[in-house]
Amino acid sequence: MGQVPAGVGVVTVKDGRDDLGTTVATLLSVSLEPPLVLVSLDSSSYLTEVLLRDDRWAASLLADGQQAIASRFATPGRPSARLLLAGAPHHRGEHSEALIIDGGVTALEVETTRVVPAGDHTLFIGQVLAVAYVDVSKAPLVRLRGRYRPVPVTKAPESP
Repeated sequence: MGQVPAGVGVVTVKDGRDDLGTTVATLLSVSLEPPLVLVSLDSSSYLTEVLLRDDRWAASLLADGQQAIASRFATPGRPSARLLLAGAPHHRGEHSEALIIDGGVTALEVETTRVVPAGDHTLFIGQVLAVAYVDVSKAPLVRLRGRYRPVPVTKAPESP
């Protein structure tokens, strides 16, 4: 599957007084009506344990140029998400209280509606509660063959 390009995002959740997050490359749209998304997380991760308790979370889909943020959240043994975002524009989601990274291509707040065990991963399907922003002018951060790759942004054709 490393031969298939995947958008890179960061999933975050507020856990009591702390904030947790991880880099993901499996975040996709499931349904438009109702708006549902799916994220796949390692079943043995602490974030999975927290998301099994806390239904609300955020997903920030990163833009090209945010590779450092993606790398910080992908590092094993990482500290609190607040520390990982020091110096990076971000805000707290109104519906989830999770940290949302600004400057990406989009960010969502989600409430889990279904959890599906899948091998060594757990799939969290959730309804989109809010869209924090959408920036169509930015190229998404994409991972392909183990590396971040640039994706050119093209303008949409103008309607007649």
